[in-house]
Amino acid sequence: MVRKSKKSKISSSRKSLQYRGTKCLNCEHPLDKSDLYCPNCSQLNSDKQLSAKDFFGEFLSSIFVYDSRLRKTLNNLLFRPGKITRNYVDGQRLKYANPFRFFLSVSIIYFLATGLINFFTPNEEIVSRNSEPISGFNAMMDSISANTSRTIKYADSIGKEKSKEPLKYYSDKELDAMSFTESYNERFSLYNDFYEKYKIKNPVIALDSLHHRNTALNRWVYSKNSTVEKISENPTEFAQFLLTKIPFFLFFFAPLFALFFWLIYSWKKYTYMEHMVFIFHIFSFIFLALLIAIIPDTLIGNKFFISCFFLFIGPFYFYKALRNFYHQSRALTLLKFVFLSTVFVIGLTFAATIFVVASVAIY
Repeated sequence: MVRKSKKSKISSSRKSLQYRGTKCLNCEHPLDKSDLYCPNCSQLNSDKQLSAKDFFGEFLSSIFVYDSRLRKTLNNLLFRPGKITRNYVDGQRLKYANPFRFFLSVSIIYFLATGLINFFTPNEEIVSRNSEPISGFNAMMDSISANTSRTIKYADSIGKEKSKEPLKYYSDKELDAMSFTESYNERFSLYNDFYEKYKIKNPVIALDSLHHRNTALNRWVYSKNSTVEKISENPTEFAQFLLTKIPFFLFFFAPLFALFFWLIYSWKKYTYMEHMVFIFHIFSFIFLALLIAIIPDTLIGNKFFISCFFLFIGPFYFYKALRNFYHQSRALTLLKFVFLSTVFVIGLTFAATIFVVASVAIY
């Protein structure tokens, strides 16, 4: 009786031989009855109609498979610097989560977590916490945000002084005769002075009053006056807008940073994309460490753990990752670590400045 029960159970399974076909239903690749999975697309070779049991069975199976990849990715990324990139580049792809997708996921989770913490934290505590000095990328972004705010306030005060003076007027024809840079600067200055003096927010009305052409460029330049005013009135909201864009900023900054890896490790014969994978693993580690540190830092009310990470753990991790992935001597790795760290700080500061300016343009 027991054997019959087992046989009945096996025969009802989607993996049973009786449900196997000679053609993959997904990609139409020719199959043999002995093929449990399609060798072309890996889909199960079965033409059995999908039941609720089959559906939830496959659903749970996919979760456990992803959980295994996630667990291995987290373990290797946190405790084996550089090894995960080495294994991934050597062909162990299915063992780990995709480095690009994983970076975007963990960075977005980090900003969602900080958003929730800020939402449930009193404004006084947020201001106090944001005013504390920290190292690394967060400090640089805080500095850029503060400088942006000061610049806007300074520009606002100058604008108020200018509003008392007569406009330095240029016609469209005069502006067109200037070089592109000079034309843009003078156009923006004229529109800003006009806006501060008359407070006309509608670009069409303002351009008509100035006897300038109603072009898309002119409307866009004039509309930036409202943007600057909006930022000066609520710089915190603009800072939050910037923070939500940081994962995508780093995603597009990584290819630039990878060029330096490609240049100084050119004799190692790594491809450009393999350097990219290494960088995204480093960025993923940064956001994972920030996620881990954010809970105790929130409980104690300062950035002690994040500061320790940027001052001690982060640099040591980067050095070990370079050594474990590129397999060079300690002295040479240390030299390249200093060079790449310097390039990273300078390049990130320059790129972040462009990022802030571009963000103002689309805000």
